[in-house]
Amino acid sequence: MQNANLTGNFLIAMPAMADPYFAKSLTYICEHNEHGALGVVINRPIDMTLQTLFDQVDIALENPEVANLPLYFGGPVQTDRGFVLHQPVGAWSSTLAVGDDIGLTTSKDILEAVGRGEGPARLLVTLGYAGWAPGQLEHELAQNAWLNVAASASVIFDLPWEERLVTAMTMLGVDLASLSEVAGHA
Repeated sequence: MQNANLTGNFLIAMPAMADPYFAKSLTYICEHNEHGALGVVINRPIDMTLQTLFDQVDIALENPEVANLPLYFGGPVQTDRGFVLHQPVGAWSSTLAVGDDIGLTTSKDILEAVGRGEGPARLLVTLGYAGWAPGQLEHELAQNAWLNVAASASVIFDLPWEERLVTAMTMLGVDLASLSEVAGHA
């Protein structure tokens, strides 16, 4: 697991995950390299809509189709900052391309474009992100804290949040209910 690159994968929290930030979470890994890993939790809506966010940052939201989209708890790091996971990648001021077709953007220009109805076709907005120091995610994987599977844009952008974790487990060929909370090592 030392040289694994999980960029573009889902992390599925194992049933024994005690950390309240990540219990029963599905996290999309946006970057994983020798410097650590960065991802966003995609199945934890918070009690806030895109309209509320736009009101708080003083951006006009002229696109009623996205006004009621929920914001998500993306992770415990920088929870006062917005992260926009979107497809297509586009050309925004501060975007991390995750593969060829998904981007994670932190610059205000993407929100302004969304407000005008000119933003990316698919988006999910989080407050905060999940971060791991070098080797930390590999250690957690070795401790059976997570399962991983190649991510699917349709799970991120097309499914209701309640279905994302179960669908990711199905992609892995595992039933979450059948997993034991006790890890074993051969």
